[in-house]
Amino acid sequence: MNEIPARAQDDAGAIGPGRLVLVVGPSGAGKDTLLRLAQAACTDDRGIVFPRRVVTRESSADEDNVALGPDEFRRARDHGDFAVHWEAHGHSYALPIDINDDIRAGHTVVANVSRTVIGALRQAYANVVVVAITAPPDVLAARLAARARHSDGNLADRLSRSVSDAAAEADVTILNAGSAEYHGRHLLRVIKGEGWREDRPAQ
Repeated sequence: MNEIPARAQDDAGAIGPGRLVLVVGPSGAGKDTLLRLAQAACTDDRGIVFPRRVVTRESSADEDNVALGPDEFRRARDHGDFAVHWEAHGHSYALPIDINDDIRAGHTVVANVSRTVIGALRQAYANVVVVAITAPPDVLAARLAARARHSDGNLADRLSRSVSDAAAEADVTILNAGSAEYHGRHLLRVIKGEGWREDRPAQ
């Protein structure tokens, strides 16, 4: 199913002036870990917002999402409660419509999304930065096997998604194969719009 934004664009054009930082990448790349580190570092910065995703799956240690049943999700979608929604791994996902107010207020909104919605979101929002977080296939396999979250579907199917595809439309790519703290700082600099130079290998 193709994922589309819902009520994302203003009559006057793309929503701004704030930034929308989209984090994408294959399962097991460590997106949630780096996002948690970045969010913890932004606790006192009210200009950076990490919205809770709405997912038809219970919240867990991997993600503190808003859990809705399939019928509840459809009602919320039809009511216009989502800025964007998509499907992946047998679940429905969405970002709340409130992110539009944050972006209009000039804030930076950071969200983990499916790469299938990147094109539509680039059209709907004025200032979009896409960060692809990837890892070598053997690292992905080890992480997914360790997590063993049954609701995410078949492991082999998830690994079949190409790592390179995740970076195809990215503005920044983070190869998350070293220290989570190091790569978390990389993501944080991108979120804050600061420069980043790979001046040493990850430790």
